[in-house]
Amino acid sequence: MSKKIILSGIQATGRLTLGNYLGAIDNWLTMQEEYECYYMIANLHSLTVRNDPEVLKNNTLKILATYIAAGLNPEKNTLFIQSQVSEHAELGWILDCYTYMGELSRMTQFKDKSQKHSDNINAGLFTYPALMAADILLYQADLVPVGEDQRQHLEITRDLAERFNKIYGETFVIPEAYVRKESARIMGLQDPTSKMSKSATNLNDVIFLEDEPEVILKKFKKAVTDSENKVKFDPENKPGVSNLMQIYAAITNKTMEQIEQEFDGKGYGDFKITVANSVIEKLKPIQDKYQELLNNKEYLEKIYLKGAQEAKKIASKTLRDVKDKIGIL
Repeated sequence: MSKKIILSGIQATGRLTLGNYLGAIDNWLTMQEEYECYYMIANLHSLTVRNDPEVLKNNTLKILATYIAAGLNPEKNTLFIQSQVSEHAELGWILDCYTYMGELSRMTQFKDKSQKHSDNINAGLFTYPALMAADILLYQADLVPVGEDQRQHLEITRDLAERFNKIYGETFVIPEAYVRKESARIMGLQDPTSKMSKSATNLNDVIFLEDEPEVILKKFKKAVTDSENKVKFDPENKPGVSNLMQIYAAITNKTMEQIEQEFDGKGYGDFKITVANSVIEKLKPIQDKYQELLNNKEYLEKIYLKGAQEAKKIASKTLRDVKDKIGIL
């Protein structure tokens, strides 16, 4: 039997964080042996906010370098840049014409981002889910790794695929969510009730994958905890401590019970330093490989051009089928 197909990606805005790594990329590593994986850098989605052109270009290469440095094998995965496969934009427009305004207006991410970027509420931000649906459906993806904040977008993708299939016959695979129960949802160090974000205004709230060891240690020492001084997993009443435990568990593969026992009778100071050192140790080889890759732009270009060529093979086939069915010559 052929392998099931997985599609995922990260926007090319901002620096990647520990949350991006533990919540997404680290999980992708386990998939590359079992599935046919397509991982993109979503630079078209990045256009919903204003970017410095050079920064956007550099971020695109940095994310590709991070993918490879973290362990995604270009020989086992298709790593590509979204904009270099024009079928994304073309199918995105076609799906716009099958997406209802009411569906788009209910998207919580549109509401949230509209509040954060009230000076730039553009049409792309509103129709973002149709382009995301195109990303997924082009590759006939069976599975899509999603966090809670993307579940709505996957649901509208499924609705669009079913709607199109009902009108024109079987065209798209209906994708399912790929959720690993042990997947870490990493929260902010200063606001442990909100997801760690690339766009955080408080730099102490986020660990960037490029952060130097002394910076990582300093940020963990400042992490919000509580007055109890007891390492116990209780997300509702101890969100800060529980978040640090989630990070430590994701890196060490220890259970919450094992972590509680390890730090029984110890204060938060020791705990924070231990968590920080585990992160520093985990990121060191990734950071070293990342710098090596960034210094070899020719290699990165070779990878993303090859990836676009491979992605285009399946994307163009899907788009030809769609255009034939709707009457586009």
